[in-house]
Amino acid sequence: MSLINIFIVGFLTENIVLTKFLGLCSFLGTSNKRKNSFFMGTSVVFVTVISSIFSYLIYKYILVPFDATYLRTLMFILIIACLVKLVELFIKKVNSTLYENLGIYLPLITTNCAVLGTVLVGINSNYNLIEILVYSFASSLGYLVVIYTLSTIRERLDNGAIPKSFKDYPIALIVATIMAILFSRFG
Repeated sequence: MSLINIFIVGFLTENIVLTKFLGLCSFLGTSNKRKNSFFMGTSVVFVTVISSIFSYLIYKYILVPFDATYLRTLMFILIIACLVKLVELFIKKVNSTLYENLGIYLPLITTNCAVLGTVLVGINSNYNLIEILVYSFASSLGYLVVIYTLSTIRERLDNGAIPKSFKDYPIALIVATIMAILFSRFG
């Protein structure tokens, strides 16, 4: 598979949120404001790409040669947790308001299924280092685009004439469903 095909698969046809339904907690939780969703998406891109590289190297050069592949999920989670802590400390130091706005969702990147799912899909697909880098970037960029798109729609809908019972999460779920239906057409 060419790198362009891998990018299209990760970004569009197998979008991690809308076709695999991973990372929905942070997807719905931080998509209420464009600024929050952009920084959450950017954080997910950074963590996913870097953790994919480290996970690939550890898997290929440590776990496989020592026949310890059964430890891969544990190792991948440890790598992701360390990177998330670094991102969390960086955001807290640079922009404390953003850190407070993201709240619990920033540390939840550690348990974000989208990050771990991307790493595992890359490893299970037997991608080499360049391919896993392209796939993880495309997949996390797809996450960023989808969460940012949902946030712009939610901001507009919050100002619109929507029945009270549909405000906030109900309308977000309806919009996410429509987005998922549209993305499924690309597969």
